[in-house]
Amino acid sequence: MITFPKLQPERLLQRLANPKGRIRIVLDTDTYNEIDDQFTVVYAMKSPERLKVEAFYAAPFHNERSSGPKDGMEKSYEELRKIAGLLPEMQGIPILRGSESYLSDLANPVESEAARDLVERAMACDEDDPLYIVSIAAITNVASAMLLEPRIVDKIVIVWLGGHSLDWRDTNEFNLRQDYFASKLVLDSGVPLILIPCMGVSSHLQTTLSEMEDYVKDEGPIGRYLYDTYRDCNDDHFAYSRVIWDIATIGFLNDEAWMPSALVHSPVLSPDFRWSRDTDRHWIRYVHYIHRDLVFRDLFTKLRER
Repeated sequence: MITFPKLQPERLLQRLANPKGRIRIVLDTDTYNEIDDQFTVVYAMKSPERLKVEAFYAAPFHNERSSGPKDGMEKSYEELRKIAGLLPEMQGIPILRGSESYLSDLANPVESEAARDLVERAMACDEDDPLYIVSIAAITNVASAMLLEPRIVDKIVIVWLGGHSLDWRDTNEFNLRQDYFASKLVLDSGVPLILIPCMGVSSHLQTTLSEMEDYVKDEGPIGRYLYDTYRDCNDDHFAYSRVIWDIATIGFLNDEAWMPSALVHSPVLSPDFRWSRDTDRHWIRYVHYIHRDLVFRDLFTKLRER
């Protein structure tokens, strides 16, 4: 069993406080899996006053859009490259391949370019300037980096869209359930974690094709790409809306007032994907609501100001 450094309570709470000023981030994304990752990549790059994006990591996924975790990761890598070809702001930012499989246990990392790069960037951080890891996928790459070099726990803050609300009937959510061991490791490790749930919280981030037509479609090549991606996600858009889950992570970092949060004890994840609570566990920051309109207003405004 890997032993991670234990942050002193004061230091942990400092890391979980809402960050001030411009922060450095890396974005860990299964970009080809859904349509929300593409919006999140663009949103991050359109927020330079707040975020300095240092690298993109392709994450594994396995569903009907991939033949397995490796194929999902490769498709996500290519999707990131495709977006970079449409978005000049991404030029020069590394795009790295991530894990080709999920963790097999709580002790052995999955080697990848992404995990190694994350270790290198984190270890180079100054004591009072942590690296923010925005993870909108199975958290395999991040957990692997922590296993490769446990000391990064004191150098990073993780912002993860994973699991469902703590009051939901289960937490059988795509990002979390794909890699049980990686999810459990991150929740148990004591690493500074900002957890943004899906059902009950990010599920407020619904939009429609009409909004895409009014506020996205005509905003240059990248706007047209996002519009086409949304339009093609469903055959019938009559009385239809879709959740753009992952932009919650960037919305939180842009302005925490849009997404009220609180300190809670890190929940315990069971093998059958349910939450339980233990008040002896370390603190995390937990987002419990999203002001949907404020997040989308910010995204649409930044697309217009390209």
